Amino acid sequence: MNMTETLAPHLPYLRRYARALMGTQKLGDAQVRKTLSALLSGERQLPEGVPPKLGLYRTFQSIWSGDAAPVREVQSSSETARPDNLLKAISASGRAALLLTSVEAFSLEEAGFILSVSPKDLERNILDTQDVIDRLLASRVLIIEDEPIIALDLENLLTELGHEVVATAATRDEAVTKARLERPGLVLADINLGEGGSGIDAVSEILESFDIPVIFVTAYPERLLTGERPEPTYMIAKPFLPETIQATVSQALFFHPDTSAA
Repeated sequence: MNMTETLAPHLPYLRRYARALMGTQKLGDAQVRKTLSALLSGERQLPEGVPPKLGLYRTFQSIWSGDAAPVREVQSSSETARPDNLLKAISASGRAALLLTSVEAFSLEEAGFILSVSPKDLERNILDTQDVIDRLLASRVLIIEDEPIIALDLENLLTELGHEVVATAATRDEAVTKARLERPGLVLADINLGEGGSGIDAVSEILESFDIPVIFVTAYPERLLTGERPEPTYMIAKPFLPETIQATVSQALFFHPDTSAA
C-alpha cells in the first residue's frame, strides 16, 4: 500500500481537526495539504512504530507548531480575531489538546504523543483551557433539529455549559424565521431535516442576514470533509458525546468575538 492509500482514510478527520483548530476551512485545509505534500515528497516521514493516523496527526502538529504564520493569520483576521484577554488566556496548544481528546477521540497518551507532551501535562492543559473558555465564552444558541429527543438533549447540554438556547426549529422555514427573530450568536444544525428540508439550506439563508458561527451535526461527517468544495468549518458526528459538543462549541465561539453573550 502506497502513502496516498495509507493516509486517505484519515484525511477527512484531519481536515475536521485542522478547520476547528484554525477557525476556517481555508486555513485548515491549506495546512492539511502542506502536511500531505511534505509526506508525499519525502520532506517528512511518518513516525515509525505507531498507527498511520497517529503518525499523520503528529506530523501535522509538528509542521503547524513550527509555522507561526497560520497563528498570526488567524489572530489578525478581521473575521476571526479574538479580544486580547482571550488570546492571551487560551493557548493554541491548549485548544489542540482539547480537540484531540474530545473531538478526535484520541486517548491522553495518544494526544500527548501528537503534541509531544506527557499525558499528565496534557490533562492539566485541557482542564485549564476548558476552565478559561467556560468563564469567558457563552452565547445565545439556535438549535435546528427535527428529532425532538436529540433537540432536547442538545438544549440540556448547552444549558449546562452556560449557554442560552433561545429557540429550536424542526424545519428550514421555522429555522430562518426564528433566527431572524432571536438573532442567536451560534447555530447548531442537523444536515437532514427530513420532510422539513435541508439544514444546510436553512443555514445558508440565515447567513445571508448575519454572520454567526455554525456547527453542523451529521451521521456522515466524512461526506462534508473532502476539501473539494466550500464545506463546514465545524462539524459534530452522530451519535455525539457531551465533551465533543463542549469542545466544538468552544472552538467556534473562540473565533467569533462578536457572538458571545453579554
